[in-house]
Amino acid sequence: MVDQSYLSIYAKSFNWAGFFLPKQTYLKCSALYDFCRVADNIADSNEAIEIKKIKFLDFQNNFNNQKDDDPIIKNMWQLIEEFNIPIKVVQDLLDGINSDIQENIKIHKKKDLLIYSYRVAGTVGLMMAKILRVSKKNSLKSAIDLGIAMQLTNISRDVVEDLNYGRSYIDLNFEQIRSTIKLSENYYENSFYSIKEIPFAFRFAILVARRVYRKIGYKILNKKNLENYKKSGKIYVSNFEKIIETLLSIFDLIKLSLISKNDDNIKYDHDLINEEIDLNERI
Repeated sequence: MVDQSYLSIYAKSFNWAGFFLPKQTYLKCSALYDFCRVADNIADSNEAIEIKKIKFLDFQNNFNNQKDDDPIIKNMWQLIEEFNIPIKVVQDLLDGINSDIQENIKIHKKKDLLIYSYRVAGTVGLMMAKILRVSKKNSLKSAIDLGIAMQLTNISRDVVEDLNYGRSYIDLNFEQIRSTIKLSENYYENSFYSIKEIPFAFRFAILVARRVYRKIGYKILNKKNLENYKKSGKIYVSNFEKIIETLLSIFDLIKLSLISKNDDNIKYDHDLINEEIDLNERI
C-alpha cells in the first residue's frame, strides 16, 4: 500500500473508527478510501468542467486498463482480486462521481437522491464490507444502507458548500434538511442488526463509525432553523464528542448481541433503487 493516506486527512470520523481495526485491515480500508478520494478530488477541483471531464476520463481509462504504475489504481485492483469486489460496484461509484462533473446539478426526486447516494457512498459501504469479510447477502445490503445513511448525512451538512459548486441535491430549506436527516435515520436503523454478521474483530469499529457520523445529523437538527444552520458553517464532531460516542458504542455492541433480526423497514426505498440498479447483482 502507498505511504500517503487520504483517510487521515479527509475523513477524520472514519479515521477515528479505524483506530479500532487491526492494522492490516485498516491499511486495506485506507487503500479503498484513497481510490475514492482521488476520483472525488477530480470532480471537486476548481478547474473548468471540460478539464475535469478529461482528467476523470483518463482516471477511468487507467483503472479499466489496470495501469500498474499508478499505486492508487494498483492497490484498488489488488483489493478487487483479494476480496472479490464486483467490477459493477466500482463502475457504479465512478458513474456517481462522474455525474457531479456538470455545470449545474439539481435533484428533484427522492428516487434520484437515493440512487446518487448509493452510487457515491452505498458502493463504498459494500466494498468496505467485502474487505471486512462479510458474505451474507442481507448483511451486504445493509452495508449499502449504512453508506447511503452517511451520504444523506453529508448532503444535509453540505447544502451551502454544494451550492457553491452548482450542486443542489436538496433545497436550502431547513425543513428539507430535517427531512433528509430523518431519511438517513431510517437507513442507520436498518443497517444495525447486520453489523452482527461482521467478524467480531471488526465489529466495534463499524459501530463507532456509525455513531460518530450519525452524531453530525443530530448536531444539525440542534441548529433548529436555517439561520443558525448557515451561521454554524461545516459541522464536525469534536474529539470529546467522538470519545463519548465511542463509549456509547460499547452499549451498541452489547445490544447487538441481544437483539433478533430486524425486518427490512425501507423495502420501498430499496425497490426505488432497484428500478434502475439491480442491487442483488452487486452483492
